[in-house]
Parts: sequence; structure tokens; C-alpha cells
Amino acid sequence: MSYDAPTTHPRKSATFDDYTLSEIRRAAATGIYDIRGGGAKRKVPHFDDLLFLGASISRYPLEGYRETCNTAVTLGDRFASKPIHLKIPITIAGMSFGSLSGQAKEALGRGASAAGTSTTTGDGGMTEEERGHSDLLVYQYLPSRYGMNPRDLRRADAIEVVVGQGAKPGGGGMLLGQKISERVAGMRDLPEGIDQRSACRHPDWTGPDDLEIKIGELREITGGEKPIYVKVGGSRPYYDVALAVKSGADVVVLDGMQGGTAATQEVFIEHVGLPTLACIRPAVQALQDLGMHRKVQLIVSGGIRNGADVAKAMALGADAVSIGTAALVALGDNDPRWEAEYRALGTTAGAYDDWHAGQDPAGITTQDPELASRLDPAAAGRRLANYLAVMTLEAQTIARACGKSDLRNLEPEDLCALTMEAAAMARVPLAGTSWIPGGGGF
Repeated sequence: MSYDAPTTHPRKSATFDDYTLSEIRRAAATGIYDIRGGGAKRKVPHFDDLLFLGASISRYPLEGYRETCNTAVTLGDRFASKPIHLKIPITIAGMSFGSLSGQAKEALGRGASAAGTSTTTGDGGMTEEERGHSDLLVYQYLPSRYGMNPRDLRRADAIEVVVGQGAKPGGGGMLLGQKISERVAGMRDLPEGIDQRSACRHPDWTGPDDLEIKIGELREITGGEKPIYVKVGGSRPYYDVALAVKSGADVVVLDGMQGGTAATQEVFIEHVGLPTLACIRPAVQALQDLGMHRKVQLIVSGGIRNGADVAKAMALGADAVSIGTAALVALGDNDPRWEAEYRALGTTAGAYDDWHAGQDPAGITTQDPELASRLDPAAAGRRLANYLAVMTLEAQTIARACGKSDLRNLEPEDLCALTMEAAAMARVPLAGTSWIPGGGGF
């Protein structure tokens, strides 16, 4: 009688998974690091790990159809004579013309204006399509200074000094030659078709004392009218926020590692920075310690997707949030209608991140005139406005359920966490307990 020994089922490594193996083979074959757009794809503690504690007997909810819940927010009233007044606490993050098509920039302006909020220029300067269709436009001042001029600083409604991005804190910008069209090159004073790498730090200062001088110069150029934002990537949020306030910022924008980028190294996106959830409480603590919470407004960005994320960020102390990747999806990015073309590019709808290549079938992250013409700015703007309206309604629904008549009245006491990591980062109790893991300072 023969006996066949049982075989062990093949087991793949959790460390050397299929993606890791493919990346090793790609690196071995090419000798160059991978570049892509978007934000971190690895799973990190996020807003999904928090839950709201709705009202019952111990708390009194508000009636959704009869009692109002305010969503308006004012940004930049610390020093600016003309602060920004938003109808909703959701802004559009900086995304450049160059990274995005002119049609996409116009659509972002249309959608933001219809919703009563602001949009932001990004690197490379201000386009007429964007200025013309944006009721409230924030002008980004970046280390590259591409396209920067005093005239456009004065035409903007606010100025955002970009120190860092969540996807690449400590890293500079990148726009590859295939997207440096004649118009983009002209705006940036660059040769057409040549890769653009912008610096990782501003040439105008080396520290917070110099930044204070630069902010003073920007105020002088704009007659003290425009709010001055300072944007930092999430890495040391307590100290970075404190120094931004010390430098004279009206508003601080804090971008977590789930925030997107047009193009940078994959290893940077996945392994540098802090999750958005881990950034908020240290930033708020810095503002509170300085007596500046709600006086200097805090905008949080990086992976904001829905009204629940908005409400949770605000409950943890933010005044508003900013969206980038989600706004592009609302416009039509990664839409399954282009699946055949995504497959021809070696990917699939929902995973396309080669934004640097300029081959986007949706016409959003491209400078190809034929592809860009696929995006109807008016229709895409309506989709974005619809999305912003839904996010706002969702956040209001949650706030009313917690008994709050203003989104900014949400507080950490309204939250609990599903995991110890989220509880420690958000400094709220683990669900079903009164225990907040961790302790000590930030």
C-alpha cells in the first residue's frame, strides 16, 4: 500500500508580498526609483478608526429639518483687513496648472465658487481660467517661485506660503518634461519639455525669524489686506505650528501623509511623514498653549473623503479641511468609463497614479490638448459642487446628532476610538472604556 505524503500549501511572505517583489524586479531592471502621484497607499490609522457618540438621554440632539447647524467659517482675521468668509469649512487644496490641465483648474474654480468656498493655485502661477472662475482664490508661494509676481499676489484673496506637503515633507516639487508645454514653460520661465525640479526649501529664509520677515514683505506687497497662510507637511506638528504662529501666520494648513502630490518618489510617499490623524491634536495643543486656538485658524488636509472625515477633523480642533485627491475624483479622475484606456496604460480605474506621465485618459492630470478636451469644465464643476454639498450635509447631520448647532462646536468629547493606536493619536477614549492610551507630551 503506497502512501502519498501531504504537501505544504505554498505560502507567500507578508514582508515580500507581490507588490514588493514586483518593485524589486522593476528597480533591478531599470536602476531608477519609481515616481508616481497621489498619496500614501499603505494602511495607516485614519478617521475610520473613530466613532461619534450621538445624543440620547444624556445629550440632546437637534432636529435636522427645523434647527440650523452653521457651517460658515472665517479664515485669516488675525491680521488681515480682508479675511476670507466661507460658506462651508471645506476648501480645495493647491494643485498647479502644469500638474493639472487648464480645464481641470477651471472646473475646480467653478465647483468651489458654486459651493461658497475657496480654491488654491498650486505651484507655477495663476491662470486666467482659474482666477476668472474662482470667487475666492488662494495663491501659493512655493520654494520654486515659478510664476510668482506681485500683480498676481494682489489679485489673490489670500496667500499660502508652502513650507511642505504631507506626501513629501522635506522634499521638493517635480514636474516632468512631458508636461512642460509651451504655455507651462512660459509661465514658469523654463525650457519647454525639460524636467522641472523645485527646491525642498525656500531660498528666501533659513528659519522662523526669516519667515517672519518674508510674511511681513507679503503683507506690505498686498497692503495688509490678504490673509497669509503657512502650509506644513505633517512631521513635527507641535513645533511647526508654533513656529508658524510665531512667524505671523493668520492660518496654518497642516497636511498629513495621505495628502497627494503630482509626482514624487514612491519611497517618499509611503515612508516619510505622519498620518493625518496623528497630526491634529499636537497642532491644536500648540495653538492652545499659545492662546491662539480659533484665533489662528487650522486647516487640516490629507485623505479627507466624506462628511464624517470633515466632522471628525473639526471635532479634534480643526477650523476647516482641504481636499485635493477627492476633488479630482469628483471631477472624473480614475473614472471607470475610461477603463479600456487605463488598461492600455498597464493599470486600472481606481489605481491610476502615473500623473507625471501626462497621459491621463480623463483629461485632468495632463497637458495633452486632445486628452484635456475630454473634460468639460462646467459639467465637472457641477459634480464637484454636488460633492461638496453632500460632504457638508453629512457633517451637519453628524453635528446635529451630537447636539451641536455649529460644526466648530464639535469636540473630542463627542468621539471614541476603535483601536488603541487611534485612541492614542486622537487622545480620545477607546470605545466602551474611559481609557486614553499613551500619555506625556507631544
